[in-house]
Amino acid sequence: MAHTGAKPSPIEPVVEEGRAAPGASLAARVRRVKARPLPQHLAIIMDGNGRWAKRRGWPRTEGHRHGLKAAERLVEFVGRELEIPYLTLYAFSTENWARPRHEVEFLFALLRDFLRQKLDRLHEHEIRLRVLGELDGLPAALRREVERAVRETRRYERFHLSIALNYGGRQEILQAVRRIVDDKLRGRLNGEPLDERLFRRYLYTAELPDPDLLIRTGGEERLSNFLLWQVAYTELWVTETLWPDFTPEELLDALEDYQQRERRFGRVLDP
Repeated sequence: MAHTGAKPSPIEPVVEEGRAAPGASLAARVRRVKARPLPQHLAIIMDGNGRWAKRRGWPRTEGHRHGLKAAERLVEFVGRELEIPYLTLYAFSTENWARPRHEVEFLFALLRDFLRQKLDRLHEHEIRLRVLGELDGLPAALRREVERAVRETRRYERFHLSIALNYGGRQEILQAVRRIVDDKLRGRLNGEPLDERLFRRYLYTAELPDPDLLIRTGGEERLSNFLLWQVAYTELWVTETLWPDFTPEELLDALEDYQQRERRFGRVLDP
């Protein structure tokens, strides 16, 4: 797992092939990374909102407010500048219900208002929204906004934005198993063998490719129950940067590192 925290000194040349020199403009770095293979599917665990707020003496809710701004900034950069077709953001896990009630209610209201206010932007930029997780557990007002945005954007194919909301990787796998067993008992599988291809159809991500690169902010080196089936061969990149401070420049750091890797998927490649 790649882990970054320290930044190169402004006067140090970066000698690795494929990496941008210090001081390179954002536009120049974008052109450079786009000239080499990019991940088709980028996933991000957006961690560190609470710690970001605490360091400033602010309530955790302010961390979520600024974290949402960071997410909006990254969505636009990934979709418009980098033209990566699939982006998945981990917004709220099934374990996050254990947080203080007022914090959970604030976060849901923030997401509800954001979807209500930004739906026109999704249409403007032809962004298809998907939500991965159990919608039944969400407050009714948030669920209505989620279902509306998902329904109204389903015709778009240029950029696919998935939000993991009330999501748990173990729960996703268990739910898939239950649905397969139920379909088998009801005779709906028509003798199809239970293999990876069949199993994938029962996941929230059935229509998505597996992530090529998973970024986690906040420094923790764990998956936190996120996309456990899908990240079997995903490249991992961790930064100490807390999510509200994560910038397009640091995303380019991750992509430049990704482009130096040799993805073997268990195979031995010829020298």
